[in-house]
Amino acid sequence: MALDKVRIGFVPLVDAALPILAREQGFAEAEGLEIELVRDMTWATVRDRLLYGHTDAAHMVAPLAIATALGRGRPAVPIAVPFVLGLNGNAITLALPLAEQVLDGEGLGDPVTLGARLKAVAQARAAAGRRLRFGVVHRYSSHNYMLRYWLAAVGIRPDHDVEIVTTSPTFAADALAVGEVDGICVGEPWNSVAVDRGVGRIALVTAQIWRRGVEKVLALREQTVAERGDVVQRLIRALHAAAAHFIDPATRDASAAILACPDYLDAPVDPILRAIGDRVRVVSGADPLHVPDFMFQYREAANFPWRSQAAWLYSQMVRWDRTPFSPEEAHIAQGVFRPDLYRAALAGSGAPLPGASSKLEGAIGGTVAAGSTQGRLMLGSDPFFDGRSFDPDDIAGYLDTLP
Repeated sequence: MALDKVRIGFVPLVDAALPILAREQGFAEAEGLEIELVRDMTWATVRDRLLYGHTDAAHMVAPLAIATALGRGRPAVPIAVPFVLGLNGNAITLALPLAEQVLDGEGLGDPVTLGARLKAVAQARAAAGRRLRFGVVHRYSSHNYMLRYWLAAVGIRPDHDVEIVTTSPTFAADALAVGEVDGICVGEPWNSVAVDRGVGRIALVTAQIWRRGVEKVLALREQTVAERGDVVQRLIRALHAAAAHFIDPATRDASAAILACPDYLDAPVDPILRAIGDRVRVVSGADPLHVPDFMFQYREAANFPWRSQAAWLYSQMVRWDRTPFSPEEAHIAQGVFRPDLYRAALAGSGAPLPGASSKLEGAIGGTVAAGSTQGRLMLGSDPFFDGRSFDPDDIAGYLDTLP
């Protein structure tokens, strides 16, 4: 029987693992699919390939899917996100001269203590006319929003006290090495590559800023969902199976070897393996630390597209684009995330399916049982580091409370 072909664009990162493993480990073929993967170096190119029909789907930073649907920076195109490829997995890495000023020991920094030290350095540098510069992977990326959220909460004004620029993930270590930036917020393995090359030190992981922050997603044009709905359902099932495979400790070595290949990440195996196993080497030569939930796939319905997560990303878009809050835009933004498609694809599979499509983000202090239409669903702690919570039904009120 002929397989249905699906072309998926991706950027070489560890969290591109699920479509790669769905192809390489036979999960796509089991669903009657042939995945063709298209490797690009920038998120803008991944987005453009998707919009112009060069690919059918994309591994994409979640805010970019929302920005595309809202027409931020280009004409709006309806986008659907029926599956989350992972939570967290990013880090903030500082150039060694800056790290020596604000960090002690060989562990990760504390967001508040580190923030206070960084604020003093940032303000001194700004007063001298040489602002600190941080690199993020795209204006509409969770990296940008996580970095800005942390900086603002500790009293550092993004775009005033510090400069934030765009750099490709694969070249982020190079940007640190030549002094183009003082810090980066990127995904793995590129923080670890910077550490192993001796040009950077990991200061924080983004799970310290928001424990369950939404990261990469599967993005498709709504037109594709309408025209190839059965293929989309099968793709979701293949990715879900790949996620279960990915988190199995017995598969880590094989997964890291696959991801390291030139066609995929084209990177050393060791930093990839560390990321998969939630181990982070903070500084060159040090033993890796175990960081629980550094990368987060599959467990606790991690692949479920919560509309409340889309709403939080929209709140940050309003905040940092400095545009008025719009209920109409908020509705569109939340509508990009499609829990209905996720439920339809996995009905009858035994996978836990949340009964709700939104929740109060950042409000879970420990493991709790959540309502589900299928299976038993437990959700773990999901705090923001500053103790705030986010109600998707009161985005305007939330924005009014932010510094």
